[in-house]
Amino acid sequence: MHSHANSQPKFVLAGGTSFLGRHLQRYFEQLNYRVIVLSRARRMAPNHVAWDGRTLGPWAAELENAVALINLAGRSVDCRYTEANQREILTSRLDSTRVLGQAVARCHTPPLVWLNSSTATIYDDTRADAPANTEARGLLGRGFSVRVATAWEEAFRAAKAPRTRKVALRTSIVLGTDGGAFPVLTKLAKLGLCTPQGGGDQWVSWLHIDDFCRAVEFLAFQTTESGAFNVCAPVPLPNRDFNALLAQRFRPWLRLPQPRWLLELGAFALRTETELILKSRKVVPARLLELGFQFSYPTAAQAVAALTHA
Repeated sequence: MHSHANSQPKFVLAGGTSFLGRHLQRYFEQLNYRVIVLSRARRMAPNHVAWDGRTLGPWAAELENAVALINLAGRSVDCRYTEANQREILTSRLDSTRVLGQAVARCHTPPLVWLNSSTATIYDDTRADAPANTEARGLLGRGFSVRVATAWEEAFRAAKAPRTRKVALRTSIVLGTDGGAFPVLTKLAKLGLCTPQGGGDQWVSWLHIDDFCRAVEFLAFQTTESGAFNVCAPVPLPNRDFNALLAQRFRPWLRLPQPRWLLELGAFALRTETELILKSRKVVPARLLELGFQFSYPTAAQAVAALTHA
C-alpha cells in the first residue's frame, strides 16, 4: 500500500452499493485503487460521497483526475412493471447518465474511461434455434425493458466527453452467492423448483461475478476500444439445462413443474415480472473474445460448481 493516499489511482463508482457495485469496490481496492462511491445513502461509509443521481453537486469534483468512472446507478428491475415503477426504472438510469455526462464535461482532467451500465436485455427474445446475438449482429428487441436499454445507451452516447473513452456494458444475469438472481434460484432449487421454467427452451445468458469484475478491469485498463460490449459468459444455455445443473447439485426429493401460469402467479406474489426468467436471451461476448479476454468460468457447470462449492 502507498502511504500517500493521492498516489493511488482513483476509481469513481456510481451506484456502488448494489450487488455488482460492492463486488467491484472490493475488487479494485484489492488492486490498490482508491474507490470513491457515489451513494444516495443517508449514513456515509468511508470513501462514500453523497449524490442524488440527478443534479450536479460537490460530488462532481471527485471525477477530476479519476482513471475510471463506472456507472451502475438505476432502480432495480426486480419489481412489478407498474407505471410508477417503469417511470422510476427509466428516469433513474437516464438522469444518472445525463448528470455524470455534465460532470465529466466540466472536468479539467476528466476520467480516462467511463463505463456505463446497459443490459443484455436490449436484444430480441431469441428463438431456440436462432444464432446468438453479438454486438455486430444482434437483433434489438421490443417492449419495455428494450426501450429502457435503448434510451439508456442513447443518453450515454449523447454525453459530450471528447477526452473520455466510453464503453456501454451490456451485462447479462450475474451470478454470485450474496446478491442478484443466484441466491433466489438456489432457494427455489432446494424446494424442488429446479425444473424448466415455462417451456424451458428460452436461453439464459449469464456471468460469474468474478468474471464480471475481471471484464470491467479489462475494459477499463487493458484495451482502447469503445462502444457497446456484451458482458456475459461465452456459453449461454437453455433454461432447462441451467435448471438441470441446479437439480444435480441440490438433488431435491421432489421436483415440481413450473408452467407459465404458475410462474405468473408466483411473480405476482413476489412483486416481480416473469420476463426476468421467461425472456430468451442468447448473447455471446464476441468483442471481449476477439480482444483475447479469458473467462475463469466459461461454462455454467463451472460457475454453479464454484458458487455452490461442489
